Amino acid sequence: MKDGFWLQVGAIWGFLAVAMGAFGAHGLKDRLAELGQAANFQTAAHYQMYCALALLAVGSLILSGRSGTAAAVAGWALLIGSLIFSGSLYLLAVTGLKWLGAITPLGGVAMLVGWAALAVAAGAEKG
Repeated sequence: MKDGFWLQVGAIWGFLAVAMGAFGAHGLKDRLAELGQAANFQTAAHYQMYCALALLAVGSLILSGRSGTAAAVAGWALLIGSLIFSGSLYLLAVTGLKWLGAITPLGGVAMLVGWAALAVAAGAEKG
């Protein structure tokens, strides 16, 4: 993986978070209101953006020389966790399928792992 990989992923993830938030607020406004799911869609976009910013932090740590296992775990856990968390909430909001809410916490746990790994990576010695 090239050095700027997580910076690129974080930037793309942030772009998509803004695009999804705007799409929900404008393109899906009536549908989300009809289903009573605007808050879930907004939560999905917010958490996707938080993880995008964290992925930028992962990329910055790697560029600073802290490219160990913890940094890799942080990146993948944040990306996959936010994909599951936000993705399930986006789908729940648009379809109204309540069972998708059972998947959301799995993404939340993965994001917690990612944040913890980011803390470990940030404290690691440069190597």
